[in-house]
Amino acid sequence: MRLVLDTNVFISGVFFAGPPFDILKSWRVGQVEIVVSAEILDEYRRVGVELSEKYATVDLFPFLELLISHAIVVHAPPLNERVCSDPDEFMACALAGRSKFICSGDKALQKISGYKGISVVPPRVFVDRYLPHKK
Repeated sequence: MRLVLDTNVFISGVFFAGPPFDILKSWRVGQVEIVVSAEILDEYRRVGVELSEKYATVDLFPFLELLISHAIVVHAPPLNERVCSDPDEFMACALAGRSKFICSGDKALQKISGYKGISVVPPRVFVDRYLPHKK
């Protein structure tokens, strides 16, 4: 099962216990496939730099290297139409990577759940519905 993680879900999964961590753990053992694009990786990097400037002990870059090595990296051209009040890079990535899921707590993204068959679900819902071992 392929999914796209928004930035907050990825960052939370790296640094904290909880549903985002459970999703990353499921990826590491091959239960799910994470799909990313260059634009999403750039956003993850940008946030990683901001966090390391704010918190000296935070180093996201080893996790980014692991992600780049083992995720499905796709070319995600911009959408022809604006479908979300936020930037559309997560939806573009899901479409390019044939992912049926975007995992996000972002309300703007959740409003477009169902667009072209892609479900936008919060991390807790994804874990409860699609990772049955976590119930």
